[in-house]
Amino acid sequence: TVLPGAVLTRVAASHVRVGTFQYFAVRGDTDAVKRLAGYVIDRHYPDAKGAGQPYLALLDAVMERQAQLVARWMHVGFLHGVMNTVNMAISGETIDFGPCAFMDVYDPATVFSSIDEGGRYAYGNQGPIAQWNLARFAETLLPLIDPDRQRAIDLASDLINRFPQRFSEHWLAGMRRKLGLFTMEEEDLALVQAWLDLLHVNGADFTLGFRRLCDAAVDAEGHAALRSLFANPRGYDEWAERWQARLERETEKPHERAAAMRQVNPAFIPRNHRVEQALSAAVEREDFSLFNDLLEVLARPYQDKSGSAAFADPPGPSDRVFRTFCGT
Repeated sequence: TVLPGAVLTRVAASHVRVGTFQYFAVRGDTDAVKRLAGYVIDRHYPDAKGAGQPYLALLDAVMERQAQLVARWMHVGFLHGVMNTVNMAISGETIDFGPCAFMDVYDPATVFSSIDEGGRYAYGNQGPIAQWNLARFAETLLPLIDPDRQRAIDLASDLINRFPQRFSEHWLAGMRRKLGLFTMEEEDLALVQAWLDLLHVNGADFTLGFRRLCDAAVDAEGHAALRSLFANPRGYDEWAERWQARLERETEKPHERAAAMRQVNPAFIPRNHRVEQALSAAVEREDFSLFNDLLEVLARPYQDKSGSAAFADPPGPSDRVFRTFCGT
């Protein structure tokens, strides 16, 4: 089928990926790997140059960027779709948009990519997959880290094995902010997980649930609006009691807390059914009005916009999109 085309121009700090290093490493071209690593250090991670082991420092710096990036994806319900090594930018930017999507109903097993039949890149797998990719990056650097291969493996493995803890720290820090928590307590992880479990069991919308939580931090009316999202409101009531008790140990005033929460819980995301509607109108009727309306709303996703409330609504049963494809 002949379809109209378009040009997408991506702007980034660089387009070097893990796969770029693999390209030279698999050919046994260590000199090229070294030149590429030196270029990346100069361009992105100049602090590594002065380290005792600059290539190990490069691995550590890339690992930190990826831990932050993937945690931020998950904070807004984003699924990359195809997290292979040629889609992981060394700079720690999201520049490879394939069959990516945002979740509606919360489920850690959510997959949209039409080619991900086994769920390798499911929403909840993105942290472990990032670690796997970083391990492949580390393999390309082994000859540079130490001439003794076993020592190089030990040094790199020690770093890579720290990724889950580092990722978890970034993820939990962001989740605290989304729940309106400014201090750290040992039970915060359990509180966050209980909230996510509540969303999952009730089939509640991820984005709308967190956004309404901002209002629930202020008054009873906000609680009522949030409570209506749950098939089992009693479960929400039990969790809300725990959450309110935790908030009482914070010092921020309710309106200050809600304002801060609205800075990290978007009101609008590019919901798949809205994207499909915009694409269909443009392709079938050359009507770009839906696209322009969607773009205007998404330009300021954390700001409520008068007359745009419908863009925050989850899809109806007949509008849900279950598969996305490279190119959309």
